[in-house]
Amino acid sequence: MPIDIIVGLPHLNEGAILGRARSLQQTALISANGLSRWSTKRGWREWAGWRTHLLQNARGLSALCLDSAGFVAAARYGGFPWSIADYVALAAAYPFRWWASADYCVESEIARDREEVIDRLSRTIRANRDCRILAEGFGIADTMLPVIQGRRPDDYERCVEALWHLIRPGKPVGVGSMCRREIHGPEGLIAVVDHLDRILPCSVRLHLFGVKGTALPFLLPYGRRIASIDSQAYGISARRTALRRGVAKTDRLVADHMETWIGAQIARLAARPQQLPQGLSPPTDCPPADPWERAIAQARAEIRDLIESGDLEHDELTAPWIEQWAADIYRDSLPAE
Repeated sequence: MPIDIIVGLPHLNEGAILGRARSLQQTALISANGLSRWSTKRGWREWAGWRTHLLQNARGLSALCLDSAGFVAAARYGGFPWSIADYVALAAAYPFRWWASADYCVESEIARDREEVIDRLSRTIRANRDCRILAEGFGIADTMLPVIQGRRPDDYERCVEALWHLIRPGKPVGVGSMCRREIHGPEGLIAVVDHLDRILPCSVRLHLFGVKGTALPFLLPYGRRIASIDSQAYGISARRTALRRGVAKTDRLVADHMETWIGAQIARLAARPQQLPQGLSPPTDCPPADPWERAIAQARAEIRDLIESGDLEHDELTAPWIEQWAADIYRDSLPAE
């Protein structure tokens, strides 16, 4: 089966970009952020709901998918400005081909150390479960795309194991934190895809979020595993062209770059596959030798378990509790006098 090239749209306003997407009949992806409404009535900018009327403009598109805007929310707002319930209600407002579960990305500019990466894996697992429960109430569970996250290949495996009940034969799984990832190396794009290819049933295919077009020739050997990729990279190209020419970045200019980008991706899919040698396996985690550090690690693990099980909210701030939690664990580990 061929890899589907999904074009990310910056908005659903009528104009050159949307018109070109219709004419090209390419599957499109819109971000929840692109459908957000904002208000400054209280003196600052705050989220004020969805512009669902824009979804009417999607008529004529080949198909439309929905992304939760996890990276934008983390980088721009410090977290989702809307609730999971708000997001699932948006997913229910239109017959999307699929809509991605909310997730917590782990790019280095968002998750700056290993502990934060693992924290965000737990939050992603819980967000998937919450989305699925709410989706069942709206009758849209069949179109939900589970999303797994990770920095290392085995991180994604942890998500797969925790979300196994949400993974369905013949249905795709979304793979996050791909857009800023190197192609090669032990934590590279190919290492992640190769690992997932070995642990997932043959009937489960992958959607890779934000994959660079230059990676496509290296993904071709995994074509049977990859259902689709998406990108809005043409927008960056259009901005550079506008700056170089000293002109405005109009929607028509962006639409031209979008069409050129799609053509380039189709050409890459027809090119000869390229193989990369696999890098070294990522290091395994070892328990800390220091008793206090072991208590901190155990406290983090117990808090993550509570997030995944639903006893703590996925977006609840837990950092202030860790040392207090660890102190109780540390005291319990001391020998009785």
